[in-house]
Amino acid sequence: MTLDSTLLSLLACPQDKGPLLLVHDDQGAAVLYNPRLRRAYPVDNGIPVLLVDEAREVSDEEHTAFVLQD
Repeated sequence: MTLDSTLLSLLACPQDKGPLLLVHDDQGAAVLYNPRLRRAYPVDNGIPVLLVDEAREVSDEEHTAFVLQD
């Protein structure tokens, strides 16, 4: 799953308004990741779900894997 590069450049974290990384989790699902806050936002059927309540915390190991993907 990929997002249009123009759309990705326009998206921002709803918490700190900073840029997000498009990465894939352990199961291969696309997520938008904020490395500053270590929060991952789901992408549901190609639609980013940028709701603070829907984001999940990311472990140290997962953070390292996400940052290395970029």
